[in-house]
Amino acid sequence: MKLREVFILLSLLVFGFLALLYTVWPPALWIGIFISPIVLLGFYDIAQKKHAIKRNFPVVGNLRYLLEKIRPEIMQYFVETDTEGRPINRLFRTLIYERSKKLSDTSPFGTQLDLYQVGYEWMNHSVYAKNISHKKKEHRVLVGGPDCEQPYSASLLNISAMSYGSLSKNAVLALNAGAKIGNFAHNTGEGGVSRYHLESGGDLIWQIGTGYFGCRSADGRFCPDSFKKNSTIAKVKMIELKLSQGAKPGHGGILPALKNTPEIAKIRGVQAHVDVNSPPSHTEFNNAKELMLFIATLRKLSGGKPVGFKLCVGKKEEFEDFCKAMLETKISPDFIAVDGGEGGTGAAPVEFANSIGMPLREGLSFVVNTLEKYKLKDKIKIIASGKVFTAFHMARLIALGADLIASSRAMMLALGCIQALECNSNTCPTGVATQNKSLMKGLDVKDKKQRVANFHEETIKAFNELLSASGLEKPSELSREHINKRVGTNKILKYSDIYPSSESRDSV
Repeated sequence: MKLREVFILLSLLVFGFLALLYTVWPPALWIGIFISPIVLLGFYDIAQKKHAIKRNFPVVGNLRYLLEKIRPEIMQYFVETDTEGRPINRLFRTLIYERSKKLSDTSPFGTQLDLYQVGYEWMNHSVYAKNISHKKKEHRVLVGGPDCEQPYSASLLNISAMSYGSLSKNAVLALNAGAKIGNFAHNTGEGGVSRYHLESGGDLIWQIGTGYFGCRSADGRFCPDSFKKNSTIAKVKMIELKLSQGAKPGHGGILPALKNTPEIAKIRGVQAHVDVNSPPSHTEFNNAKELMLFIATLRKLSGGKPVGFKLCVGKKEEFEDFCKAMLETKISPDFIAVDGGEGGTGAAPVEFANSIGMPLREGLSFVVNTLEKYKLKDKIKIIASGKVFTAFHMARLIALGADLIASSRAMMLALGCIQALECNSNTCPTGVATQNKSLMKGLDVKDKKQRVANFHEETIKAFNELLSASGLEKPSELSREHINKRVGTNKILKYSDIYPSSESRDSV
């Protein structure tokens, strides 16, 4: 006899027994009230045809779906070790939490990492370490090429692109206020410049994607007038044209209908309560030369502010074409932001997140080498983003040639994100990545803005200590020679061997 048939028989027997019991003992009615919902659930399970498990195993079959729903929490809190969690392990999450709260970020009893495991990386130190004061003025990088009239002095570490819409208004307010406190830049993401980006007064990098949100005409094309209006806002310090992003290169952005509120729709110039999918490519240019001309147009309309583009490296020959076009037109971006295939904070198709886009270190070294090959690197600053959580993560990217670092997920964790993996469902329990007002009100802007600023301050402090330990005084002194990687049980290579420079390739 099948379980569902047993369930039906037992239900009939139990109700029959309770009916008889009620005639002699009236309180039995309360037992029936308690049991009835369970019995009704069981009959519903038997009647529905969507889930075979619940149909064959009424009531108890629901436990399977309950356990599946809370599986991420079970894994995170009870199963995974400090070094196994994905996409960010607990070791790094804890470090970010501690730094954002200015708690002790030291580690007791030695490292938890396996130093003999293939893939382990470390930085060379020097017996002639420098004594760099933590109170020393932070290293800044001036972004702006020969044609830039308003260069921007940027922090080494900044907030990477995350849109209002993907994030809640409280999250945007706290991020920007943290940037204001710490004097670093906040990338708006492609969702446009909202009043929440401007309220706290932090420096902004305005990102423009393929949907041209914030500078969009009625037909979805680029609107010069609205671009000029927003780009000349005093707190907009740089303009970033997004060609592609690490999470879903070649796909375009995704804003689920649940997050597309009337306010967000008005900012973006789209219809509310519908899925908003940005086009996979831009409509204002079709080749490298047209891209350079468009960059010149944006720079002119913005009053000479730094203009650059962001990409996750795909076809190498296309980037080569960019460099050739720079030489031909004598127009070059002020910066290039390189995103890695490991990047991403919001919704992305699984195949794109897992299998499209060059990883950051390979993409970054290629971009730097190619710019050096065409003698363009000196006037173009490089921003690197993709899984940057610690000062060492910063150091190895700067060693590869990056001038600046942008981080998104670390900043989300500083806000209080617990990696619930609900960024795309509007149910973020910490109020970071949701438009649900009852959830976002749990994110206290006054508290979280200080945490964002603290994380930035403590990470920059740790980076200065790494420089000191290596006997260096400036980030520009970091080179590929300083970073080592175990590539075999008894084989170690320097980054200069794994990612040879353009000069090294030419000499081979």
